[in-house]
Amino acid sequence: MRIIVVIAGFLLLFPLNGEAQKDKTKRPNIIFIMSDDHAYQAISAYNNTLIETPNIDRLAKEGMLFTNASVTNSICAPSRATILTGKHTHINGKIDNHFPFDTTQVTFPQIFKENGYKTAMFGKLHFGNNPKGVDEFMILPGQGNYINPDFIITNGDTIRKQGYVTDIITDVSLDWLKKEGSSDEPFMMMYLHKAPHRPWWPRADKFKEFTKKTFPEPATLFDDYKNRGTAAKTAEMNLLQHMMYSHDSKIRPETLAKMAGKVFPEVEEFPNGFYGPYNRATAEQKAAYEPILDSINDFFYENWPKMTDTEKMKWKYQRYMQDYLGSISSVDDNVGRLLDYLDESGLAENTIVIYTSDQGFYLGEHGWFDKRFIYDESFKTPLLVRWPEVVQPGSVENEMVQNLDFAQTMLEAAGIQPPNDMQGESLLPLLTGNKKDWTRDAVYYQYYEYPSVHMVKRHYGLVNKEFKLVHFYYDVDEWELYDRLKDPNEMNNVYHDPNYAATVNKLKKELIELRKYYKDTPEQDQKYIELYEKSGKL
Repeated sequence: MRIIVVIAGFLLLFPLNGEAQKDKTKRPNIIFIMSDDHAYQAISAYNNTLIETPNIDRLAKEGMLFTNASVTNSICAPSRATILTGKHTHINGKIDNHFPFDTTQVTFPQIFKENGYKTAMFGKLHFGNNPKGVDEFMILPGQGNYINPDFIITNGDTIRKQGYVTDIITDVSLDWLKKEGSSDEPFMMMYLHKAPHRPWWPRADKFKEFTKKTFPEPATLFDDYKNRGTAAKTAEMNLLQHMMYSHDSKIRPETLAKMAGKVFPEVEEFPNGFYGPYNRATAEQKAAYEPILDSINDFFYENWPKMTDTEKMKWKYQRYMQDYLGSISSVDDNVGRLLDYLDESGLAENTIVIYTSDQGFYLGEHGWFDKRFIYDESFKTPLLVRWPEVVQPGSVENEMVQNLDFAQTMLEAAGIQPPNDMQGESLLPLLTGNKKDWTRDAVYYQYYEYPSVHMVKRHYGLVNKEFKLVHFYYDVDEWELYDRLKDPNEMNNVYHDPNYAATVNKLKKELIELRKYYKDTPEQDQKYIELYEKSGKL
């Protein structure tokens, strides 16, 4: 009933369907910006201790910043499928990076196109080479490449563009806006960055700049997981143990080969981990990287054998941050280019701009990199929304929202009624200051891809502003409870603490109801385990 009221309230601004066709200029344009693995901790509007992101911060100053935005499943392709469909991954089929997306699902770009919007998608989609409902696209095949990337274009051809991927995606997006943005028809453009996905290759100038920087270490860098369950102790995403020398830290295979038998029992990494990305560069491009690569490799060769494990962990953390944050710096620069064009062209006045990531990411917290867990650094995602004359500039919202909500929010903002089978909730009550119409107090999460890379166990859970209740299952049966207010770093599992017994009982009942609401069941958990077994992945 709440959603019907919200839609009715917006009919005055944006007429639905047929009426909207008569007066298209009143409907807002929408630009949906998404980066890949961009941790909220690496946006200065959230945290200014690691990097300054003045352009992304503009969206917070001129719009709304969400502090409790999260994902339903913290892994790339499933997150994108949820955003496109407005449905949990167990409904749209994309439970992990391997299982196929249900192509019968309707995506929100299709609905925009059917309702008179011009639609476009540029950058990283991650799955499927022919996005539905998009008039024009240029997408990276799979993960794509940072240097001289290939792209699949609207007619199905694959082309290669020379340059740095973040700049190229922005160039193409701006070209499309200049061509299509001035007409009377409203547009919806998805502007999707590859960065800062692993392996991190900053542009050469950023590589030079950021390797000179030193970054503060997180308080939990040397976490021993003593008050956590099996899942945290067995995950394979520790910076020291699992971050690769060539693939991640830019150590040349030749350097490792010289050290084999002395420092390393063998050269355990395939050369393509380094040369796959690097050999895409031209001789001129390589020349810009070489001096910094030389300095990194010389230091490693001379010092690594003498380092303690603590020193090695600290070194790997700094190398990680230098490349990861250097990649983000280019994203911020390019977001600035796009925002500047919107201002200069006058499009900003009637354009909703959304910035988010497909999930969060660990930046050394708990000694980790990557994502997958329901724990905050992975589960939470940045979300900033600018909508001139509608969203109060500089506003901050702490309600529990999810990527599940994005499709419905954009559709309703455009005056288009979402399909009844979408599972999210429109954020319009929060964006427009009508918080009394917001009813959700908890969100649902489920992660499936196990056993697999990083070995994060299957789990589901409920999260509200105060608590996080998690059930790890399949080869364990363990529950965890975190007090989000008293223990923001999630260091102490209080599930077995008698003082929290009443909270556990209450949240377990709520979790059962939440699973029913989202049409998830224990039988469905087992179904996906059996499908995984049949696929040969278990």
